[in-house]
Amino acid sequence: MPAVTSKLAVASAALALFAASASSALAQKKYDTGANDTEIKIGNIMPYSGPASAYGVIGKTEEAYFKKINAEGGINGRKINFVTYDDAYTPPKTVEQARKLVESDEVLLVFNSLGTPPNTAIQKYMNAKKVPQLFVATGATKWNDPKNFPWTMGWQPNYQSESIIYAKYILKNHPNAKIGVLYQNDDYGKDYLKGFKDGLGAKAASMIVLEESYEVSEPTIDSHIVKLKSTGADVFFNITTPKFAAQAIKKNSEIGWKPIHFLNNVSASIGSVIKPAGPENAQDIISSAYLKDPTDPQWKNDAGMKAWNEFLDKYYPDANRADGSVMYGYTVAQGLVHVLKACGDNLTRENVMKQAANIKNLELGGLLPGVKVSTSPTDFAPISQLQLMKFKGETWERFGEILSGDVGG
Repeated sequence: MPAVTSKLAVASAALALFAASASSALAQKKYDTGANDTEIKIGNIMPYSGPASAYGVIGKTEEAYFKKINAEGGINGRKINFVTYDDAYTPPKTVEQARKLVESDEVLLVFNSLGTPPNTAIQKYMNAKKVPQLFVATGATKWNDPKNFPWTMGWQPNYQSESIIYAKYILKNHPNAKIGVLYQNDDYGKDYLKGFKDGLGAKAASMIVLEESYEVSEPTIDSHIVKLKSTGADVFFNITTPKFAAQAIKKNSEIGWKPIHFLNNVSASIGSVIKPAGPENAQDIISSAYLKDPTDPQWKNDAGMKAWNEFLDKYYPDANRADGSVMYGYTVAQGLVHVLKACGDNLTRENVMKQAANIKNLELGGLLPGVKVSTSPTDFAPISQLQLMKFKGETWERFGEILSGDVGG
């Protein structure tokens, strides 16, 4: 009997040990709503319709990229369930879609929702709910405010940094310029304008001859362009989204106004802006870039560009490869995958933000050489570098150094 008793004792001890190790293995996995052993549910809001619908391809590219990730086994064995909705670039609709994603679809996070007014409309809600509003698709400076909005983070270089770079260039190369500014009358347009004025400093008041705003609901901005020309401005800062950027370039040509033309980076796409406006009308426009231009032959044998083309061939063959938004969507999707991989088996919302706030010199295939993704718990601006470029012939030609605009400046 003692032998049997000792065997039972050993068996029960082994069972206890197995149970303990199993529970500790389970304890290592942490989940919030939207994540489990098999999937990670990601929410997204895009203007698939309305005045900013040119950006809808970003959501389509991201969806295609996550299909690729899933086909390759997912992230740490979990498949991405990408739920994307249209808000037509109207903030009330954005609020409705964000609530649906958080309260009904129960996503882990909302990723790369597009536009400054739409994201502004949901920022307080997302932070009150403690749901990551991660890598928003807008360069507004306010997304870098971890103290007041610890659940919101930007992605691209912010608008103020970008316009400070243009202002410094004008001060250096055209110190006596008469500047006309066209801007979208919302947070996006005003953010660019503020950076531009900060960059010009004391000379802003004398150099800017007209600040002309337009509403996103206007069908055309032709009358604003005519008004700007009448001021005699010889430098034009064009702060517009793609539809209006193309209109401005076309109208300038029609009325023979040939100022030195600065175009904000968010409308520098050859596919959605330059081609509709006519490349012949866009010669010598100055903009800035942090992503590789797919139409530039210099990247033909680049490893990052080859990977991008292979991805599109297989997962998004009908993509317009001349559209910079496709490269944008691809790159930011890679950024999210990096963060989710870093989360390991701790897929809590808090850990998502922790990993997003600890990215160190991440190099992605679509970024220009020298441009890296870096964040910290006190710096929620993942990309802060740009290079100036000028439109020549059929493509953009980069010039000068990789620059960083000092928002404090």
